[in-house]
Amino acid sequence: MSIQTKASRVTVSTLRKMKAEGEKIASLTAYDASFAAVLDEAGIDIILVGDSLGMVVQGHDTTVPVSVDDMVYHSRCVASRCQRAMLMVDMPFMSYTSSQQALETARRLMQEGGGQMVKLEGGEREVETVRKLSEQGVPVCAHIGLQPQLINKLGGYRVQGREHHQATKMLEDAVALQEAGADALVLECVPEILAAEITANLDIPTIGIGASPACDGQILVLHDILGITPGHVPKFTKNFLQGNKRIQDAISSYVVEVKRGTFPATEHCFES
Repeated sequence: MSIQTKASRVTVSTLRKMKAEGEKIASLTAYDASFAAVLDEAGIDIILVGDSLGMVVQGHDTTVPVSVDDMVYHSRCVASRCQRAMLMVDMPFMSYTSSQQALETARRLMQEGGGQMVKLEGGEREVETVRKLSEQGVPVCAHIGLQPQLINKLGGYRVQGREHHQATKMLEDAVALQEAGADALVLECVPEILAAEITANLDIPTIGIGASPACDGQILVLHDILGITPGHVPKFTKNFLQGNKRIQDAISSYVVEVKRGTFPATEHCFES
């Protein structure tokens, strides 16, 4: 199982090819130039400038306070050292409440921030937004399951899709987002069996976080895999710095385990 060469820039077509050939997609977050260079060199396929920066960089309790200006700034920093990996950028809370607003947010994240793909949270309610973005040539990654931007509505970080009607709806949403033009789909905190079923029913790649090893790829927050996240450590993460002397080695170990399919293991997944 080969990792793409350094000279080959990862694109939407690359991701589709990786899914078709069974090569796992290794993704991590980054928020600055230095870590972007390390991730890029280690063979990370997608670097996500996540609105998780609100928590791990800015010190907030949620991602809600993060602004478009914040995302543009950090994306621009990461883009300066991102040579091979695809650069994906989160559209922050309340920045895509209408198709027109979503187009303007995407424009800024790509033109000013250097992003190559934008990510937004939501199922059925965001189908039309995904369609409008796709029609304008914007690569889109949808995000269903646990949606951190809705944490105040959900009342906590909980596994999504354990009830039969929830699981059915999630699968329907995934198919609808694909049909609207989504190029990838993040599944967060979803029961392992459901994540595998969604993955099998889509032509676009799925990227799991607390989902299933059957997903076409995995993503984690950089600070989590280095064991420096304060407070509660999510069940679905792993400290890859343990047993490694350097940060670079920890990230390389993450890439290897994702590519081999040994991460996530059973203990990182959720039952129905």
